[in-house]
Amino acid sequence: MVDSPTTLVERLLSQRVTLTLKDSRQMVGTLLGVDEHLNLVLDDTDETTAEVSRHLGRVVLRGSNVVTLHAPQAPAPK
Repeated sequence: MVDSPTTLVERLLSQRVTLTLKDSRQMVGTLLGVDEHLNLVLDDTDETTAEVSRHLGRVVLRGSNVVTLHAPQAPAPK
């Protein structure tokens, strides 16, 4: 049976992830939560654009704005 996207992302909870958004911003933070729409909550988040980098802290991101999610320490599939 194939896992749902939400289930796959839930395996990454408490890990550092890197997101690329539709507007080309990059967010790096610790994944705290995800819902059925793939909206994400990140903590200790840093945002990087072509012009500037800044620390944001805790953020909520709408799932439809996320293009890619990269988790360097991703657990092996079950």
